[in-house]
Amino acid sequence: MIKLIASDIDGTLIKESTPDLYPEMEQAIRDLKKKGIVFCAASGRQYASVRNVFRKVADDIAYIAENGAHIRCDGKDISVTPMKREHAEGIMKMLRSYYGECETVISTPQGSLVESQNQEFIDLLTYGYHNTFRLVEDVLAEDAEIIKIAIYRKGSIRSLGEEVLIPAWQDKVKICMAGEEWVDFMDASVDKGNALRQLQQYLGIKKEETMAFGDNNNDIGMMLAAGESYAVETAVKEVKEAAGNICPGYLDKGVYKIIKNLL
Repeated sequence: MIKLIASDIDGTLIKESTPDLYPEMEQAIRDLKKKGIVFCAASGRQYASVRNVFRKVADDIAYIAENGAHIRCDGKDISVTPMKREHAEGIMKMLRSYYGECETVISTPQGSLVESQNQEFIDLLTYGYHNTFRLVEDVLAEDAEIIKIAIYRKGSIRSLGEEVLIPAWQDKVKICMAGEEWVDFMDASVDKGNALRQLQQYLGIKKEETMAFGDNNNDIGMMLAAGESYAVETAVKEVKEAAGNICPGYLDKGVYKIIKNLL
């Protein structure tokens, strides 16, 4: 019997960078709760952004935010994992060399810090992701606990991510593609799969009682941590290989259709 369902958001449950969840899924979450099944929103987004997507059922779900660096359940933090300071400083030094073509978001448990002066990007964070953030001149001059650094390039950052950034840092931190336009850096211990295991332990739920959905590289850990796993049909090859099943994508409300079968 499934007791815990974890789903990625962008590209899996809804369109990338959009702020709204469709009504059928909201009702499904309410129905899951009535049956004693926990729904967990698992995302590279910050907690405030994820909570906004699920705002009508926000207190009825668990959260794996920042790819697992920030886990919340029952209205409290279960785990917060900061990056090592020397890694954060080295990553920022490298990423700043791409300013002009890329933008960065630096996450803390309380929200994000942004060095950008690009109004289009600021509007994306404000109206697309509904992030809580503060504009700063130098993030490293702030007294902040950094839990994730993300770099964004409009359209696609995949070539830069896979050919330059990931090879440069993969032996020091956890780094992954988080959609077509984002690359995320976290502490080496951070992974959605590890976060799902922590949540399972907290809730007293077994792997075989867990279902997970995903589409991108940062979801592979969840596929392996769940007894029943689904890659949406638009997922990258690596996620499909890690998942036990394939389901329709967000345009066809595939996650909802699978969950509906449990209700």
